[in-house]
Amino acid sequence: MSGIHPFRVLRAKPLWITNGVITGLLALLFTVFYVGANIDPVDHMKKLPVGLVNADNGAGAGGKQVNLGVQITESIKKSTASGDEIDWKVMGEKKVKEELGEGKLYGALVVPAGFTASTFALTGTATTGTPARPTLTVLTNQSAGSLGSSLARSATTRAAESASLQVGKELAARTGQAKLPAAARVLLADPAAVTVEDGHPLAPRSGLGLTAFYYALVLVVCGMLSANVISGQVDHALGYTHNDMGPLRRHRPLIRATRVQTLAIGSTLMVGLSLLMGTLVAVGAVGIMGMAASHLPLLWLYSVCAIAVSGIGALALLAAFGTPGMLVVTLVFIGMAVPTAGATTPIEALPGFYRFLAEFEPLRQITGGVRSILYYDAQADAGLGRGWVMMAAGLAAAALFGFGVTGWYDRRGLHRIPAEARPEKTAALA
Repeated sequence: MSGIHPFRVLRAKPLWITNGVITGLLALLFTVFYVGANIDPVDHMKKLPVGLVNADNGAGAGGKQVNLGVQITESIKKSTASGDEIDWKVMGEKKVKEELGEGKLYGALVVPAGFTASTFALTGTATTGTPARPTLTVLTNQSAGSLGSSLARSATTRAAESASLQVGKELAARTGQAKLPAAARVLLADPAAVTVEDGHPLAPRSGLGLTAFYYALVLVVCGMLSANVISGQVDHALGYTHNDMGPLRRHRPLIRATRVQTLAIGSTLMVGLSLLMGTLVAVGAVGIMGMAASHLPLLWLYSVCAIAVSGIGALALLAAFGTPGMLVVTLVFIGMAVPTAGATTPIEALPGFYRFLAEFEPLRQITGGVRSILYYDAQADAGLGRGWVMMAAGLAAAALFGFGVTGWYDRRGLHRIPAEARPEKTAALA
């Protein structure tokens, strides 16, 4: 025994410096990733996809056929008022419903049928139709993300109100000096009523479009945390580490294993336990908590695969980096992943660096697949296809990286117990 009091280690500068650097870096990185990504989504918004539909069939006025819907959609499309914040996509009613139902649009602005006739009827110059205040319809899509839907709703409402004022100017020009009641003139100045409708209604107990994100987050966290548990338990089973259970410490006889073999054992265990975890996640979310979900067999299979891939990826990082690996895992699967998942803040409203991360961050890919299963009838084009492809690519990358690095360690003789510390070496020296 050294006779040195344990608390004297607090005098060691390296202990403070090393831990200070690591914890300080973590605090800074998490602040940058979480706060930086969400601090000003409106300012960073670029090309948020929003549908623009003209269902108006026009009307005769003054001996000419006029279609105000065409004028409105062309004006909005060419307008520079929103800069490049909104990507207006002109399409038909059927197409807009399809893309809202696939999560490809955050909202839409619809000029309904009869808009021109209803508008000119207010002036008494229309040849057909009955006087009725025209409407412009704003469609929302909460399933694509509540913040994204809110941003789209705000932009489309502004566009609709601006279009109404522009139509009002045209009506004023048409009526000229005609004597109209004051109330009628006020109405003609801003003739269109703006109505808001849900373009893709969600089932009850869908968390306002956030259950897919939280469910996917659970899958990633299960994979990440179970990798840490499995890594430690495999090391204990092989006799490389102690296992402390409260006041008890257990140590098994050493079973020599290469780093590649150790990673293979952990990965096999992860695949088997993913069946259990995926089942319990689905049962807990749907069976116990009552989350709205369809395609339950597919949801279960996707859950199992997502946990397995996340877990094997985490195991590969732990095997490659050792003790610091858990910090790397935390940054990759949580720190960089949550802000770039596209569930809270849309990808189109993130700064460029975060958009780059979103292309390969696992949580975004997994969230897209879960969202497709829960909200979009498991359509491949709605994110499920990309989810499967990116999970397969992630598994391949994790296997190549993990087994490649550990194989290199083994070939270089970088064993987990250095030769000079092995029992037989010590005995030989004695």
